[in-house]
Amino acid sequence: MQLRYSFRLYPSAGQRTALARAFGCARVVYNDALRARETAHSEGMPFPKTGDLSKQLITEAKNTPERAWLAEVSAVILQQSLRGLDAAYRNFFDGLMGKRPRMGVPRYKSRKDTRQAARFTANARWSITPGQKLRLPKIGDVRVKWSRTLPSSPSTVTVVKDSAGRYFVSFVVETGPEEVLPEVSPELGIDLGLGHFAVLSDGTKIDSPRFLRRAEKRLKKAQRALSRKEKGSKNRDKARVRVARAHARVADARREFHHQLSTKLIRENQAVAVEDLAVKGLARTRLAKSVHDAGWSAFVSMLEYKAARYGRTFLRIGRFGPTSQVCSRCGVKDGPKPLHVRVWTCGACEAVLDRDVNAAVNVAKAAGLAVSACGAQVSRAPVPAPRGEAGTHPKPSTIRWEQAGIPGF
Repeated sequence: MQLRYSFRLYPSAGQRTALARAFGCARVVYNDALRARETAHSEGMPFPKTGDLSKQLITEAKNTPERAWLAEVSAVILQQSLRGLDAAYRNFFDGLMGKRPRMGVPRYKSRKDTRQAARFTANARWSITPGQKLRLPKIGDVRVKWSRTLPSSPSTVTVVKDSAGRYFVSFVVETGPEEVLPEVSPELGIDLGLGHFAVLSDGTKIDSPRFLRRAEKRLKKAQRALSRKEKGSKNRDKARVRVARAHARVADARREFHHQLSTKLIRENQAVAVEDLAVKGLARTRLAKSVHDAGWSAFVSMLEYKAARYGRTFLRIGRFGPTSQVCSRCGVKDGPKPLHVRVWTCGACEAVLDRDVNAAVNVAKAAGLAVSACGAQVSRAPVPAPRGEAGTHPKPSTIRWEQAGIPGF
C-alpha cells in the first residue's frame, strides 16, 4: 500500500522566494487549464486533453512575453498541476455517478489562499544530499527535520505551505508485507463518545483530551486581536498567522493523540470493530463543537489503514444497531434509554451494565468477534433474600434499603 510521510521543512529566505514562485506558477497553469475547459464546455466542444493543454499552456506559453516567467520553475511542477486538475474532474464525475462521495466542481485557485502546494516527481530529479538535505530543482538544498526513516524510496515529493506559514515536505512511499505484525489473540470492540473518547470492550475507558476546549481561551484572545486590525494591513496579516498557528497547535495535538492511540490498539489486538457513526449529522446539532473536537472520522480512518498495513482485521458495523439497548450478557433488548442513564439493570438477567462498555461489547459481537461480555457487567444486582431465610437484623432500616436495591452500609 502507498503511505504518505510528512516532515517539517526549513527553507532559507531565498528558498522561500523560490517556493513562492513555484506555487504561483503552478496556480496560474491550473487556472488557465480550468478556464480552457470551461470555455470548451460552454461552446459545446469536447474537453481539451491534458497533452494539448500542456503544449499550449506550458511549452508555447513560455515563448510569450506574458508567460515567459514560467521557465523560472521546474516544468514538472507545471505538469503535475495539470494532473491535479484531471484528478479534480475525475473525483467530481465519480461523485455524480455514485462511485465516491459527491464533490463540487473544480474551482479557480486564488493567490490569497493560505495553503499552497507544489509536487515533484522522479522526472524532476530531486534527491536527498549526503548532508540529509532535500535538493529540489531551481530551489536548492532545503533543510529537513527527519523525524523517522522512510521505509522505501519515495515516488513523489510534495512541498506544502500551510495557513500558519509552516513548510512541510510529503513523500509518497510504497510499503510491502514486511510490516505485517505477528498474530495476537485479543479482539476488540470500540464505542466512541464525547464523555470518554473511546470505551473498549475489555472495560477500558479512554478520556477525551478536548484539545479545542482547553485552547479556547487562547484562541479567543488571538481572534479578538485579529478582528481589531484594519483589513488589508500588515498587522492584520500577522494577526491572522497567529490565529492560524494557534489552531495548528490544536490540530497537531489531536492528530498526535489519534496516531498514538490507533497504533497502540492495532498492535495489541488482532481485530478491531467500530460503529459507523453519522458524524455529519451530529455536526449539525448543538454538540457540533465537541464532535469536531473529538475527530472520530480521522481516528477511524487511521485504524482502517493501519490495520491494512500491519495485517490486522478492521470491521465497521452499521450505525443503526441497538448497541446501547441490548444486554451484552443475555441478549435481551431492553428498549431505548435517555443519554443521562449511564448505568442500567437488565430486566431479564438482572445484571448491572455500564452503558458505554455494554455498547462496546455489542459492537464487537455484531462484528462477529469472540469477545467476552464480562467487561460490560459492573456488578450483580442485589436480590432480596426469601422471607423464610431473611432471619433477624439489628437494623431493620438497612434491610429496607437492600430490598429497594441500595446496598447497606
